[in-house]
Amino acid sequence: MYLPILVLAFYSFNQSPYSAKWQGFTLEWYGKLFNDERILSGLYNSLLVAFCAVGVSAVFGTLMAVGLARYDFPGKKLYQGIAYLPLLIPDIAIAVSTLVCLAAFAIPLSIWTIIAAHIVFCLSYVGLVVSARMNNINPHLEEAALDLGATPIQAFILVLLPQLMPGIISGCLLAFVLSLDDFLIASFTAGSGTNTLPMEIFSRIRTGVKPDINALSVMLISMTAIVALIGELIRTAGKGENRLKLIQSRKMF
Repeated sequence: MYLPILVLAFYSFNQSPYSAKWQGFTLEWYGKLFNDERILSGLYNSLLVAFCAVGVSAVFGTLMAVGLARYDFPGKKLYQGIAYLPLLIPDIAIAVSTLVCLAAFAIPLSIWTIIAAHIVFCLSYVGLVVSARMNNINPHLEEAALDLGATPIQAFILVLLPQLMPGIISGCLLAFVLSLDDFLIASFTAGSGTNTLPMEIFSRIRTGVKPDINALSVMLISMTAIVALIGELIRTAGKGENRLKLIQSRKMF
């Protein structure tokens, strides 16, 4: 499964401008990436979209997960199903529906429409991860804080939020990777002259895959893999901390 990635990485060090024949080792293509204005512009746009989408999703996704776990209200099951629906809907359906919605309201396409479209699926991923974290938290800790005189806001910020932080960070890193790598939704909702990094890669490979694209792909894969690994380590560390606290509490009683 990882063989194509290894082949791509191998040819990113090829001295030949054509990937079909090996002509020696070089780091030239990696150096050229940092002098390519279109690549840097696409990277800037991708990072801007990812950070904005993840920032908004972190706030609303956390509040959504807490609300669904702690409160009962009419239509809760229906809302929960709708909230996590973007996880099941194909990207092409989200892209087309978002484009139709923007056209219906005569909203001009720009980088901000890409951000709005990315919030749709980032919100679901953050909410799902935080919801899983909520299932491992003792709800009596908040009740104890309220009994000791804390306000609901203080109990949320000082008691619940620190316990949710590993899940929030893990969900944000997952959403960041998905947003950074997205091509389909961004291509449908991007305005004229607005390119993200995956869109720039796709536009260049139409004329053939060259070593500079191989190098760019290797850097993109490495960056997303590192972010995903950090997110998984944070999530695992959070679970281990919960187990340790549970064992300690059992020993006390």
